[in-house]
Amino acid sequence: MSNFLPNELLEKLKLQEGFDVDAFKAVHQVGERITSIRLNPKKITEPSYSNVSPVPWCEWGYYLSERPVFTVDPLYHAGCYYVQEASSMFIAHILKEIGLVNSPVRALDLCAAPGGKTTLLSSYLHHDSLLVANEVIKARVNILQDNVTRWGEPIAVVTNNDPSAFAKLPGYFDLTLVDAPCSGSGMFRKDEGAVDEWSQANVNLCSDRQKRILAESVVCLKEGGYLFYSTCSYSEQENEDILDWLISEYGFQTVQVNINPHWGVEESISKQHSAFGYRFYPHKVKGEGFFIGVLKKKSAQHTFERRKTKPEKSAISNEELAQWVSVPQDLTTFLHGEDVHIFPKLYTDDLKWLQNVLYIREAGINIGRWTGRELIPSHDLALSFYINTGINKVELSLETALKYLRKEALMTTEFQAARKGWCLVQYKGVNLGWVKVLGNRINNYYPKSGRIMHL
Repeated sequence: MSNFLPNELLEKLKLQEGFDVDAFKAVHQVGERITSIRLNPKKITEPSYSNVSPVPWCEWGYYLSERPVFTVDPLYHAGCYYVQEASSMFIAHILKEIGLVNSPVRALDLCAAPGGKTTLLSSYLHHDSLLVANEVIKARVNILQDNVTRWGEPIAVVTNNDPSAFAKLPGYFDLTLVDAPCSGSGMFRKDEGAVDEWSQANVNLCSDRQKRILAESVVCLKEGGYLFYSTCSYSEQENEDILDWLISEYGFQTVQVNINPHWGVEESISKQHSAFGYRFYPHKVKGEGFFIGVLKKKSAQHTFERRKTKPEKSAISNEELAQWVSVPQDLTTFLHGEDVHIFPKLYTDDLKWLQNVLYIREAGINIGRWTGRELIPSHDLALSFYINTGINKVELSLETALKYLRKEALMTTEFQAARKGWCLVQYKGVNLGWVKVLGNRINNYYPKSGRIMHL
C-alpha cells in the first residue's frame, strides 16, 4: 500500500523535523489492523476478552489481540463497551490533565456521530455535568442516539442542528469538542479507500469547512472555557494552522498537556502562535493517525439571559417512578407524546433554554409509555444506569441471550423462578432488555430495529 500514499502528502511530512518517512511507509505497507475497545465503567470494569493490553492514555481502553465478531457478544449490545480507535481515547487523558473531571460542566460534542467521543465524555466528566451531543447530518443522528442509549447515561441531550444554531447560546458551554470533518489521511492504514479520496484540493476544502464550523459556533463557549479541536488528518493546514487561526481571530490561548514520552505521542508547535498540538502516527503509537489541540478562550464573552422557568407538573407520581428508577429525587420527568423521560433535576431550566433554540432528538432517558394507569417500560430504561435494581430479573445463558437478541421465541424453562409480569433479562449480570413473563409463554420485547439479523 505504501506505493500508493500520496507523494504530495509525503513531501510535506518530510519537512517535519525528525519525521521517519520510511517507517511511516512501512507501517502502511504491513497494513496491521488495530482493534481497541473502551469499557463502560458503570457496567463492567474488566474486559470480557482474553489477551488484552491497556491503552496507556486511557485507563478504560484496551487493545484486543484479534478482532472478534462483536455481533455475537451480548455485552456489546448491552453497552458494556464501545469499539473505538485508541488514538482518539487520548481525550480522556486531556480531561484529567486540565481538571475538567473534578466539577460539573456543560459540554458540547459538536460533530458527535457515531458517538465514540460522546460516550467517552459521559464516562469521564463529573456525574453532575450536562452533555449535548450534536450531529448535523440527519442520516447519522440515529446511530448517535442508539449509542448514547446503549451507554445508559441520563446526562446527554442529542441534537440535530447546523453548528450555526449554537451561536444562539452565547457563553453557555464550559467545554466544546469539535472533531472536525477532515481529509482523512490518518485513516489510510485502516481504510485504503481513503487514499483514493485524498487530494490537496480536498485538504483546502476541509480547512475552509473547519473554519466555517468553528466561526459559527465558537461564540457558545464561555470566557475561560476550553475548546478541544481534533481531526484524523496529518495536514498542518487542517491542524496547527487552524489553531493559529483561532488564536488570531477569536482570542484563544494554547494549552500544553503533559504526556508520557514513552507513549510515542508527538507534541507539535504551530508556526504563528506556537500553539501546542498532539500528533499520533501509526509507526510511533499503537493506533491510527490523529491530531488534537486544546485552547482556552480568553476573550470576553457575553451570555444570554438565563431566566428561571416555571416548574411543570411531574409526568407520573414519585411513587410510580420509584418502582422503576433509582434516586428519583435527583430526577425530573416530562412527557414527550405518551413517553415519559427522566432528566437531571439540576438542569431543568437548561433543558428549556436548549429547547428554545435547538432541534432536540432525545433528552435524558425515555423510560417508557404512560397509559394513564401504568408505565410500559422502554428498552432505553433497561439499559440505563438509573434503573431500579430491585426489578424482577433473570440471568440468561449465552445461547438464550443470542436468541433474545435475534427476537426469537424464548422457552419458559429459564424463567421458572421469575415472577409474572415485566422482567429484565441479563447476561453476566448486565441488562439486555425486557420480556414479559406470562403463564405459558415469554413475550420478547427486544426492539425490532436492533435485533441481530445474521450470526
